Formats: sequence, C-alpha cells, structure tokens
Amino acid sequence: MARTAADITEPLQPVHLKSIKWGLIGLVFIFFGLLASIGLGAIWIPPSVIWDSFVSFQAGQIEHQLIREVRIPRALAAALIGAALAVAGTIMQGITRNPLADPSIIGITHGAGLAIAISLAFVSSGSYWILLIWSFAGSAAGAMLVLSFSMISKERISPVTLTLAGAALSTLFSALSTGIALYFQVAQDLSFWFAGGLSGTKWQHVFILLPAVIIGLLLSLSISRSLTILALGEEVAAGLGQSQQKVRWIGLIAVILLSGAAVSIAGAIGFIGLVVPHIVRMLIGSDYRWLIPLSAIAGALLLVLADIGARMINPPFETPVSAVTALIGVPFFLYLSRRKRGYM
Repeated sequence: MARTAADITEPLQPVHLKSIKWGLIGLVFIFFGLLASIGLGAIWIPPSVIWDSFVSFQAGQIEHQLIREVRIPRALAAALIGAALAVAGTIMQGITRNPLADPSIIGITHGAGLAIAISLAFVSSGSYWILLIWSFAGSAAGAMLVLSFSMISKERISPVTLTLAGAALSTLFSALSTGIALYFQVAQDLSFWFAGGLSGTKWQHVFILLPAVIIGLLLSLSISRSLTILALGEEVAAGLGQSQQKVRWIGLIAVILLSGAAVSIAGAIGFIGLVVPHIVRMLIGSDYRWLIPLSAIAGALLLVLADIGARMINPPFETPVSAVTALIGVPFFLYLSRRKRGYM
C-alpha cells in the first residue's frame, strides 16, 4: 500500500511532551524578559512602579508615561521582531535546504535596505507606510533572486555556494544603498536603519507588526508538514506527490511578510534567523510543526534580551542591537560553515 505524507512524518516526529515543555519554559522566560525590558534602561524603574502603572495609571507621573508610551511598545516590538526574523530564517532554511540561510545573510535584509534608500531619495513622502511598502518590495526582490538561484539548477546547490551568492547580493545591495544615500544626501537617515535598533519604536509599529507576524506564522504553519517531508529529500517529497513549487511560494510569501515588516521597523538586525532554528533543532529535532512555533518563542526571547543588553552596555547611550546579535551570530555562522555533516 502506498505511503502518505502522514505515514512519513508521524513516526519521525511524534507529538511529544518535550516540545511542549520547552515551549512553556520559553514563554515563562519571555514574560520575565519583557518585565526586565520595561524596568531596565537609562532610567531604572522598580517593579512596584511597573505594577502601579498597570493597576492605577497616572498620566501626570513621568515613570508611568515612560512605561506605557516607550518601554512597553519597545519590549513588545522586540519580541515580535525576534519571532518574525527567527521564523523567516527557519522557513528559508527549509525551502532552500541550506543550514546557512538567514534573511540578513542571503540578501533579503539588504534588499529591503536598497528599497528604503530609493524611497528616501526619490519619494517625497516621509510616511512610515510608504517605507513599509518599499521594504516589502525590497525583501521580495531579494528573496526572489535567492530562491530563483536555488532552483535554477536541477542539481542541488551546496549551502556554501548559495550563501556566497547571497553574500554577493548583499554586498551589491549595500553598495548601491550607500551610493544612493551619499549622492542624494540621505545617508544620515539610512545610517539609523543600517545600525539596527528599537529606540524609536511606538505603539503604531506594534500594531503593524502584530498582524504581519500572525499571518506570517499561520502561512508558515500551513506548510510545516511539507517542510518536514522536504527535509527528507526532494525525491521523497516528489514521490509522495507533494507540490514543491507550491510549498516554496507559500514559504516565500511568509518570509517576505515577516522579514519585510521586521526590517522596516528595526533595521538590519542579523543572525537571529540563523542561530535560533539550529538551537531549537538541538532541543526538539527537525519536525517543522514544532520547530516553527518554538523558533518564534526563542527568537522573541533572544531579541528581547539583546535589546536589554544594547541599553545596558554603555548607559545612557545605546549600542546598536545588531552589534549584540552579531557577537552571538558570527561565531555560530563560522561554526556552521565549517561543519562537514549534511544538512538536517
């Protein structure tokens, strides 16, 4: 009797308590991380004042205003952006079968940067919505180029080759962005974006991120079983009658939505999409039905903690959060690039 996709995936990655356990642990750590993010910064706010701001908010008290209008939206945005970048990296690694795939490494983030540079130079409106649309367009262009390169050959392209191609695209996009910014005198505006950070986050950004992350997660989960099968090999997936093109296109849309929204708000924050999926795989395996939601939790926690570190390294000044994530991501990237074992 012919085997179905369910016959393949269920024995390999059964629903187990370990994934639920790690998910609950991650949610608890996120809760305390959010509280720490609200309290820590250039001005320390004690837990009692944080509690008072929730139960008896006073508009005339500076600490209460700081908590509600600055610290809470920043903490929530960090969690949403971290989740978005982690899931985008997980999907990119799944659809390209490349363990080094990450929006910041293979051209997607810098594609958004080029689009934003063009917007700043040629579009008179400074509306955030305009920048968001351009960011989505740039992310889409970068993702399309990378995915097209991974599918242009009938033979599987090695992870290092695909990563080098993405790095070349990133360098090209970055050079074009810098040239446009200097020529049209928008370099200062663009430099804030390239530095990557959450200092200007407002409730408006949270309200934009929330639906984008939810829709991106739902799209990602809709192809989670198919990605697990694809990890077994394209021949196995084809033998089970799975439409690989459909899976890749849905995954691409999810990546564009998640990374486009994230980078338009926080700028070029790298390596979260690279590091998080591998850490989660070490804990629970490669079943994407669990890998995607747990990567979202771990990514949210990582960026919340990185943002706290960015504020505490040199107070009252802020260190770019991208520098903090790079301290973790670069050694991890070098380790992965030297591994001799196959992917998954």
